[in-house]
Amino acid sequence: MTDSTDLGPEDRKIVTLARSVRARNSVPEGAAVRDETGRTYAAGTVALESLKLSALQTAVAMAVASGATSLEAAAVVSESESASDADRAAVRDLGGPETPVLLAGPDGTVRASVTAG
Repeated sequence: MTDSTDLGPEDRKIVTLARSVRARNSVPEGAAVRDETGRTYAAGTVALESLKLSALQTAVAMAVASGATSLEAAAVVSESESASDADRAAVRDLGGPETPVLLAGPDGTVRASVTAG
């Protein structure tokens, strides 16, 4: 477990954005990513009849749709104990295998930091 205050300000920001989306939209997960220029994209779980995306997949898709060419970091806030393979693959596709993925609980406490690889 990592105290969120141990994170740098930009990483704290994406955890806070992810947590806010989860709470505001009452979805199972919130996520945020930071692109190569420092822009952030925050999203929640998409659960439509014809489209299902995790929050992290949605945030990555938003970054791509906005012209991002790489990612510096990603964060997901969830009850889950780990980032799914599909989530890590989405981050890896845009950011590369060394891109950090922060996993935080609903209270914002970072439980794990893994790479997308």
